[in-house]
Amino acid sequence: MKALLASRPVLWFLFLFNLVVAAVAPLVVDGTQGMLTAVGMGVVSLGAGISLLRR
Repeated sequence: MKALLASRPVLWFLFLFNLVVAAVAPLVVDGTQGMLTAVGMGVVSLGAGISLLRR
């Protein structure tokens, strides 16, 4: 599982998908839930982006 999560295509998918969800979540979901979803997805996207830059 670790090798799968560390592959470049999976990291790109995690980065882009979570970035899009983080940008759209506050517009679709109202209130605190939308903001917390955006923050959580943003953190995952940031982690995947950092992993891409390390390579």
